[in-house]
Formats: sequence, structure tokens, C-alpha cells
Amino acid sequence: MVVDYLHESKSMMRILEHAIRENWELPVFTDYGTDVHFTYAEVAREIARLHGVFREMGLGAGDRIALCDKGCSRWGVAFFAAFTFGAVVVPILHDFHGEQISNILEHSESKLLICSDAIWKKIETDVPRIDLNTIGTVDYDMPFGKADVHYFDDQPDALALLSYTSGSTGHSKGVMVPYRAIWSNTVFADEVLGLHPHERFVSLLPLAHMYGFAFEFMYAFCIGSHMYYLTKAPSPSVVLKAFAEVRPRIVIAVPLIIEKIVQNKVFPVIRAVQMRSLLMLPIVRDLIYRKIRRQLEQAFGGNAYEIIVGGAAFNSEVEDFLKKIKFPYTVGYGMTECAPIIAYSDWHTFVKGSCGRQVPRMELKVLSADPENVPGEIVTRGANVMLGYFNNPEATAEAIDAEGWLHTGDLGTMDAQGNLFIRGRAKNMLLSSNGQNIYPEEIEEKLTGHVLIDECVVVQRDEKLVGLVYTSDDTLQRHGMSRQDFNDSLERYRRHVNKMLPPFYHLSRLEPRDEEFEKTPKRNIKRFLYT
Repeated sequence: MVVDYLHESKSMMRILEHAIRENWELPVFTDYGTDVHFTYAEVAREIARLHGVFREMGLGAGDRIALCDKGCSRWGVAFFAAFTFGAVVVPILHDFHGEQISNILEHSESKLLICSDAIWKKIETDVPRIDLNTIGTVDYDMPFGKADVHYFDDQPDALALLSYTSGSTGHSKGVMVPYRAIWSNTVFADEVLGLHPHERFVSLLPLAHMYGFAFEFMYAFCIGSHMYYLTKAPSPSVVLKAFAEVRPRIVIAVPLIIEKIVQNKVFPVIRAVQMRSLLMLPIVRDLIYRKIRRQLEQAFGGNAYEIIVGGAAFNSEVEDFLKKIKFPYTVGYGMTECAPIIAYSDWHTFVKGSCGRQVPRMELKVLSADPENVPGEIVTRGANVMLGYFNNPEATAEAIDAEGWLHTGDLGTMDAQGNLFIRGRAKNMLLSSNGQNIYPEEIEEKLTGHVLIDECVVVQRDEKLVGLVYTSDDTLQRHGMSRQDFNDSLERYRRHVNKMLPPFYHLSRLEPRDEEFEKTPKRNIKRFLYT
């Protein structure tokens, strides 16, 4: 355990005060490839200035302050300003559609929005706004030093964040994350990683997503790390260049990044006829695998202790190969409702195909008479679990039972050593290839807004979203359209629907059906028949 003050207090505010004072002159935020950067001291001064702005606006502790933009240095400063003020922070994914952002602002009862012009232009709201791009540009003309860093007294079970799992009014859920869950995840990271101050991170994940927030942002800040943000689209060339220059000690990634490198760079080489022959010779095979492992490690900067994969299912073929060459990777399991971590194992003890074991301060079990062989629902309880869903007691009661167990909706098995294996999803939620949560009902609502679509189901095929749609002969006759004309119009309507949705919700195609979907006695579509 490298950073003592992480383990001396259960108060996130005391930890943040220590982190700022201990690392006062050190760099903390940098927008990669630009001249935008902040030291801990500069962050502290800007926090103090923004606290004054919040008070002038009449805001107080417990008010909701929303933050919506792509990950960048100013996002980090804005977050800590709101967080240390005692506000409930509402992080919103920047690529949500404007209507979704407006819905979240209304549902969360936000009193202020911090965002850039690009976000502001696409929404309609009466909520006042601070321009994100003005942060750090105003001179702080008052004396301010380490001794002036004092924040409020947070309580473990008080509400700290409202993290939204989706953006539509029909399925919007604001996960109420308490301070204890943020503290527990931060301390967990130090317990298992034990990184030294001054380590460097390349932030790849959206900071409004709990996975990126917890480990690339909050933990990194608390131990005195330097975070680099990719403010441009994270293309493979940009990501690899950043890894090579920053040389991060830990890489937090969704499977897609590793899969693309292995599938595009490694598999074509080892599947060549001559290479396949060489790989049949044990000594030569070991030499080849060692060389490939070194090259992969160099691709991630050559300094990473391990690559932590999470947020989506891992391609089994790629994982088999990584285990074969002894590449230092591990797969974790979590969800927004646990801020996010539930299971993890260090890469030395990680069992292929699993997602680790229960983490400290959490209990984990599979509701099955034979959990080693028969899948059951995964449930968990402990310090990381949310308070519930904001203004949604019915959904809260459905998710957390009387004994405090959070029902994840995922199906799994667990071996005798406690390794957890995900076997399926009991709920309808889908995961994009880069780890974004996708709620098919939201897309289906848009599709059935078309007067000619009677029923639809959104499914995932080869990591792409496909809309299965059906319309009856009666509907077609009522609108004077033939079935062929209807089928021909679907591509145009697909493009129209995609404009109303964030990029990771986009449909790759609409597929017409000649027969209506099979239903349950309650007239619900039997989704499992079409996935």
C-alpha cells in the first residue's frame, strides 16, 4: 500500500485534501498533444474560484451540478470543483443525443450545467450554464496555498453522484452513488495495484462512465498521478502514439482496443503457412510467443504492469491467445450500481474465461443450487453498492432485496476457488464493443414511432445492432403501401432514427419480417427467440 492517507480516513474529502497538498507542484491533468495542462496547485486554486462562482449563483451543498463533455483536463477540474463543494455531481455522456441530455437535466433536478458550446448548442434547457472552456483561463488574484485547502465533511452514506445508465425518459435510471462506494473503489485500486505517486495514465474511457471515472480519474488523482486525455477521436494510431510517449504504468481498456491490435496485427502473421509450421516446434514456438508478447507490451508503452479489461465481453479466441503467450492482462466485472467494481484478480492469478473473484468489502454469490455447474443470477452486496435509483423506489426495490443483495441481472457460475464466470444476461441490456450500455427498448421506442412499424426487436449480431421490424397487411393497406414499398423505405428510416440516437446506439440495418413476433400470454415478445 503505497499511499498511506488513502487508508487512514474513510472521507473522500480528507483524501482529496491530502492528495492536493502532498502533490502541490506536480502535474495532474494534460490534454495530450496540446498546451492545456494543470498542476495540483492550479486545480486547487480553480476549485476555490469556482466555489465562489457557485455561491454567487445561489447554489449550496446537495444541489445537483451536471457535467457533460468529452474527457479533458477541464472536465477534471470542473468535477472536483463541484464534488468538493458538496454538490451532487451528475456526469452525462457527451455523445448522448440532445434530447437525452435535456431529459437527464430535468430528471436529476440539476441546478447548473457545465459544458462546452458544442454540447450547449444541441440541447434545450432552462438550466443555467458555465462554459467548460473558460475553466483555467481566469486569473485567481487572491493568495492561496496548501493551508487554504479545506473541504466539507462528507458522510459515507450521503449521495455523491447521480450516474445515468441511459438517457431516455422511459428507461432513465439515475444511479445514486454514495461517498462510501467511491471511497471503497479508490482504496480497492490501491490495495490491488499499489501504484507509486508520479505514475502516468492515458485516459481512454469516457469519464462519465463509472469504469473510467473510478480508476483512470479518481484513483489516479488521489495517488498523485499525471493523467493524459485523448481529446481527439481515439484512433489506433493516436492511441498507440500516446502509449509510446506517455508509457503508462496501468492500462484500463475495453476489449475492443486489444482485440483490434491482436486481430489486425498478430493473427495474420501467425496464421501464415510458414509460421504455422514453425509454431509446431515447441522451442521455436516459445521464442516466437515471447517475441510477440514483448511487441504487444511495447504497443502499450512497454511500462504497464498489467492491462485491465472490462466493460464488455472479451473475444474468446483473442483471450486464448493472450493467455497462451503469457500476456499480462486481467478481466474485471462491475456495473454502474457498484461504482463499479464487483470482481477482479491480479493477472498472475487470473483464470482464463473468468472475471476474477469478489473484491474487498463486497460479498458475491450465484443464486443456483449448483453454482459451479448450473448458471444462476449473480448477486452482490457491500460497500460499493448504490443507495438506489433516484426518484424510482419501484426499480430500487426490484434491484436490491430485503437483505441488501443487489440483483445484477447477469447469469454466472462460480468455481470452488471463487472465480466468477459470466454465462449470459438475464436482462435485455446489450453491450457495445467498446463497453457502452445499450438499452434496446430506447431504440425500439424510436422505431415504433413510425406509423408503419407495428412491432420491433433490436438485437446484436457480430457486435452490430440490427432492428427486426414487422408490419401487418392491415397497416400497409391502411396507408396504401405495398410490402415491397415498405421494405424499400426501411433504409431511409434507419438513417432517420440514427440521427436521434448517440453513435453507440446506431443501427447497422433494419430487417423486415413477414410474420409477427412470437408472444408470451401477456403479449410480450419472446426476445430470447430472436437474439
